[in-house]
Amino acid sequence: MTKTDNKIEQLFKLGTHLGHKTNRIHPKAKKYIYTVQNGVSIIDLTKTINLLNKAKEYIKDLAKNEKTLLVVATKKLFSTQIFNLCQKNKIPVVSTKWPAGLLTNFDNIIRNFKKLEKMKEQKENGVWNQFVKHEQIKLKKQLNKLEKFYGGIINLKKIPDALFVIDAKKEKNAIIEAQKMSIPIIAVVDTNTDPTPIDFPIPANDDLFESVNYIAQEIITAYIFGIKSR
Repeated sequence: MTKTDNKIEQLFKLGTHLGHKTNRIHPKAKKYIYTVQNGVSIIDLTKTINLLNKAKEYIKDLAKNEKTLLVVATKKLFSTQIFNLCQKNKIPVVSTKWPAGLLTNFDNIIRNFKKLEKMKEQKENGVWNQFVKHEQIKLKKQLNKLEKFYGGIINLKKIPDALFVIDAKKEKNAIIEAQKMSIPIIAVVDTNTDPTPIDFPIPANDDLFESVNYIAQEIITAYIFGIKSR
């Protein structure tokens, strides 16, 4: 059994091959479909592996050249896992809701980063202790809100050089902004998604945790490998 055969078997066990029902197939995603079984599209895992490898090579070069990767994964099924994975490896990540204007209006978004940093610093230094209880509760709510939306990207000092998007259909706003800014996009694309806007599409089931987690691990590991290869 070849290395590719082993990977196909592994992805098959993870359910990566399972696409959407025929009535939900995007016409431009048909090129990634191997066959249809019981009304369900079956993704060609050979293409998945080839395109994943292509994306990994790009990601390694990105990291080698000290370029920044931003991960976008807001689907609740896997957002916490991906957030933790990115935080562990110090990779910026959006895991709740895409902040409108993050790419197209970056200078204004940075103000929220600075506000979050300042509030965290004030809390840690005991500045909040001078306020009465209900004011402290209000400040805590503000801090939690900022942390929720910007905690994963607080260390993003400039517009990212590439996006890794999980579930291209759900993250359409991020993709639209990236296109406007000519930022390359790597993305998991299921059979209900138009892959055309994606520079490095990876055809795969984006509704199964195991499938998504495998691809995310592969991409992030490639990025870390690139950093270590500098």
